[in-house]
Amino acid sequence: MKIIVKYTSFFLIFSLATLLFSCGGPSRTVQRISDSSKTDISGRWNDTDARIAAESMIHDVLSQNWLSHFKEQEQRPPVIMISTISNQTSEHINTNVISHEMEKELLNSGQVRFVASAQERKEVRDERLDQQSYASVESAKELANEQAADFILRGTLTSVEDVFDSERVVLYKLYMELVDVESNTKVWINTKNIKKYIHQDHYRL
Repeated sequence: MKIIVKYTSFFLIFSLATLLFSCGGPSRTVQRISDSSKTDISGRWNDTDARIAAESMIHDVLSQNWLSHFKEQEQRPPVIMISTISNQTSEHINTNVISHEMEKELLNSGQVRFVASAQERKEVRDERLDQQSYASVESAKELANEQAADFILRGTLTSVEDVFDSERVVLYKLYMELVDVESNTKVWINTKNIKKYIHQDHYRL
């Protein structure tokens, strides 16, 4: 009788252990995908949105009359600097991703010249100051010899959200403007809208 109870207890423990191991946590699969593929998992602002918005904005700003007018008057391409893009959404969004995408589009266009941002210029200026003390006279770069920007490109990212039950709609609005540094006049304004519909199924017990 004791032997039967012993083996029965062992069988129950073994069955319970097998059940626990078979009901372990969810598995995870990772695979490489193209960095240019359009992905959207959470429904929040992501790198695809930044790329789409930047490409749309730069294509539009370079197709407007201000560019041809400047080239005719100055006989050279304009020099542009991208200022801070302010994030006024409820999400934590690194707007530098948008700025960098715009920098890439501007440089690749070949229609304008581009200068570093305020933070980047500070780093370069610190390097030039160091060179005055530690580099040879022949190799040290001159002070006060920077290329000034003719225009500043700046913008704001906002969002409007509508939620009901398991459905959510988010409208992202990227507002950008190009400002003439000398006259402080706006020569170009545009808004890029990205609208998302998100449906979240309820958990099933």
